[in-house]
Amino acid sequence: MGLVITWDRGTILLEGEVPNEIKTLSFIKFDSRVGKYRALAIYYPRLLAVAKSLGQEVEDRVWGLQCGEVRPASEVKLRAYQEEALRAWMRTKRGVVVMPTGSGKTHVAIAAIAQLKEPALVVVPTVELVQQWHAKLRHYFPGRVGVWYGEEKRESCITVITYDSAYTAVEAIGNRYKLLVFDEVHHLPSQSYRQIAELSPAPHRLGLTATPERADGLHVDLDWLVGPVVYRITASEIRGVWTADYEIEIIKVRLRENEAKLYKELEAKYLAYLRKKGLKFRSPSDFQKLVILSGRDPRAKEALDAWHEMRRLVLETEAKVDAVGEILSRHRGSKILIFTEYTSLARSVSERYLIPLITHDMSPYEREQIMAMFRRGEVKAIVTGKVLDEGVDVPDVDVVVILGGTSSARQFIQRMGRALRLKPHKAKIYEVVTASTREVHTARRRKKGVS
Repeated sequence: MGLVITWDRGTILLEGEVPNEIKTLSFIKFDSRVGKYRALAIYYPRLLAVAKSLGQEVEDRVWGLQCGEVRPASEVKLRAYQEEALRAWMRTKRGVVVMPTGSGKTHVAIAAIAQLKEPALVVVPTVELVQQWHAKLRHYFPGRVGVWYGEEKRESCITVITYDSAYTAVEAIGNRYKLLVFDEVHHLPSQSYRQIAELSPAPHRLGLTATPERADGLHVDLDWLVGPVVYRITASEIRGVWTADYEIEIIKVRLRENEAKLYKELEAKYLAYLRKKGLKFRSPSDFQKLVILSGRDPRAKEALDAWHEMRRLVLETEAKVDAVGEILSRHRGSKILIFTEYTSLARSVSERYLIPLITHDMSPYEREQIMAMFRRGEVKAIVTGKVLDEGVDVPDVDVVVILGGTSSARQFIQRMGRALRLKPHKAKIYEVVTASTREVHTARRRKKGVS
């Protein structure tokens, strides 16, 4: 009979003749409920490789593919660096491709699907991205692209699905697709979304992102969930050729007198507690020590509250709103996109300069109306918080203004990328930061990394 492997809701079951060499593998567990050996579906390729090395006959009952061969209706044309990315990924058909926002990561994935000709599940963070991917894919694979989100569940040879929907559906549909594509793959290592990768037997996996690094360090798990980084290119390497040339300028503003006084008082309270406890923060995970202490130590809670208030002062100082006025006057007639950390600051900018505001609680219809006006040039600037960082099709802009507030390289690159569509003139990126605070040092490191 040999070894028989079957699919069972995100796992693979081993029946028949199971060699001892396979039984003792660390990822194989005996399930006494069914009297069979079992493993997470992600180990399917490794299990086959071990069986082959043993000369073991295998009856593979894992797949219930959505359809057969998936052929494109037209050729997918790539730029030189996209070709390099595709070749690097095709060597193992696993791994992460790191390219800046606006450089065409989607086309690399479409070309990979076209070359493999296998059913593919494309996992994306938002419904807006489902729609964008669907529109691009159906150009090359007409009639063979489905979508899956909310109440909309139409599977096809290629199915575009949100992370939320894939998390709940993978146990049912995981064995229907031999290729997984993860857009914005930095979302994948979270405690819930990682199960999409773990409960799929797909041997071929492609991750796409502008920067895979996560503050919690979980990006290290991408190596086994998807594969290692196989190709990386930065905005500076393709600037002026395949994307717009750009210039980054850091503008420093100062806290108002009353803000500066309060900031110093809060900083003294915060640092006094750290010194007393001997706490040193070298990474975001170290900061969790203070968060944990605040749950049982009133002084730690006061120190944490002081830190939050310091951050609010730095991020929401009125001086940043003033700086926007100067930038607007420098770039009359240009399309300008302004990012803030908090909606409250975005609202202040909107009210001061009569600029349309886009928030997370705005309806998709209302947001699209503002975007359409921006696209047509009826409004020259819009201001937002984090809602346009990813997952929304933003019209090209000439100027991006980032009102400080982020230590995340990924967020900065995503925001900067909104201005990088190829154009005959330089794009301008402003980062407005508060002097004499960590914002300045972080901005300098970031500028050096992307310039």
